[in-house]
Amino acid sequence: MSFSRVYSAQTHLLKGKIVTVEIDITKNTLHSFTLVGLPDKAVDESKDRMSSALKNSGFPSPKNQNQKIVISLSPADLKKEGPYFDLAIALAYLLSAGEIDFDPKGKIFLGELSLNGELQPIKGVLPLTEQAMRLGYKEIFVPIANAAEAALVRGIAIYGAKTLKEVVDHIYKIKYDKKGNPLEKERPKILPQKATEIIRKDKTHDIDFSDIKGQESAKRGLEIAAAGGHNIALSGPPGTGKTMLARVFSHILPELSNEDILEITGIHSIVGLLDDSLMTEPPFRAPHHTASYVSMIGGGTNPKPGEVTLAHKGVLFLDEFPEFEKRVLEALRQPLEDNIVSISRARGSAIFPSNFILVAAMNPCPCGNKGNKDKNCICRPNDLERYNRRISGPIIDRIDLWVTVGNVDYKKLSDEVVRSEKTNTIKTRVKNARFLQEKRFKNTKRKIKTNSDMNIKELGIFAPLAPGVKQLLNDSAERLALSARAYHRVIKIARTIADLENSPNVEANHILEAIQYRPKVNG
Repeated sequence: MSFSRVYSAQTHLLKGKIVTVEIDITKNTLHSFTLVGLPDKAVDESKDRMSSALKNSGFPSPKNQNQKIVISLSPADLKKEGPYFDLAIALAYLLSAGEIDFDPKGKIFLGELSLNGELQPIKGVLPLTEQAMRLGYKEIFVPIANAAEAALVRGIAIYGAKTLKEVVDHIYKIKYDKKGNPLEKERPKILPQKATEIIRKDKTHDIDFSDIKGQESAKRGLEIAAAGGHNIALSGPPGTGKTMLARVFSHILPELSNEDILEITGIHSIVGLLDDSLMTEPPFRAPHHTASYVSMIGGGTNPKPGEVTLAHKGVLFLDEFPEFEKRVLEALRQPLEDNIVSISRARGSAIFPSNFILVAAMNPCPCGNKGNKDKNCICRPNDLERYNRRISGPIIDRIDLWVTVGNVDYKKLSDEVVRSEKTNTIKTRVKNARFLQEKRFKNTKRKIKTNSDMNIKELGIFAPLAPGVKQLLNDSAERLALSARAYHRVIKIARTIADLENSPNVEANHILEAIQYRPKVNG
């Protein structure tokens, strides 16, 4: 056989894409080795990796023979990136050259080859396996280091191999004589990988909510934000605990569902940030304020996800919020409003999920002492005006809760007796509130899970206000000059506060508390 076809896959945006590897060999001609199908440098170099791996695995090297080899990766209009295809190319060559015989139908082969024939781990195995299963493939061969991740997918046989030789021995068809007797010994088979179970481990955290002295209003705001999926901003002088509060915030978020775990694990696997086989806790991303636009929002020649997508189903913490680049902050408008980010480039466009809770921390002024009773602010009026202009009105509107984090009395800091509620106590209330929301939104056409996801129509259905409560809100909105968006966000926050108190209706006290969290600035 001079022609063969084997199947592999690569990641494309946040999904898997099946790639067909075809090889044609013409013997007794001048040697040439061509790879077509829009390969990048890593794919093109697979010719050299494959040749050395075959030689060191006991097979003849393609480069030592007078033959013309053409390798085609299809679809031809898809940019091929990364070392996903090494194993498939090597097997396709052996099949074309007549060195082995096997049936490639229903099989996917993934893996990077070392020069000695070992299989190296690759990125994005989980979404690739999911795509193979959806398209009806029965078996997938991956590096042994990726086998546990691939085995999260049910409905497809997972084989984890250490070397190219192991894969060849497993798929090789033994030849028989006319009497049906085997002409060679049975080769060793790879055992299928056992299904990976989603096990949530109880993790102990270094800092508990009870370790933070004072700041009760900030803790209350964080509890409301966690319960309803609301964005929150913490403003206060340096050293008052804003960063510490933001870091313990993710500990009170409810556990992820199995569906969310697989989605988040797949995203981090594609980007290459997956340390363990699973991400069972909500992600916490804290990029530095010097982060570039592409690293935050995503993009590039071939669009890749950014921090707003890596924080999907978790927390995006932006410390020194006004210090971020202006266009980065403005680009947050779409993910904060629609829970997605749309990226358009000359070579294509992509829509990435970005349903996260934003926790922003900032100083009240450049020197940090504005409003501080103990220290004087040294900022000039121009500096204050420039600092305030860094955050636009639309961004202020999209952040639901604005909380002031003031200085803590020294006596409280030194008092060992003063202790607030523990993380688990707050988390229990948050989980109860989320349960009420899940029950409330169970039969909605749109898949919404938290109060922050409600649109205007759903607000009227799930958060109706009594005439007296509505009048109170209208009077307050007129006095504070709230925008229409801010007006509706107050109702959402009030609905969350009511859920924390197990109240079926939004009452006046819930509206009054929600209004307190609007920013005390002109936006």
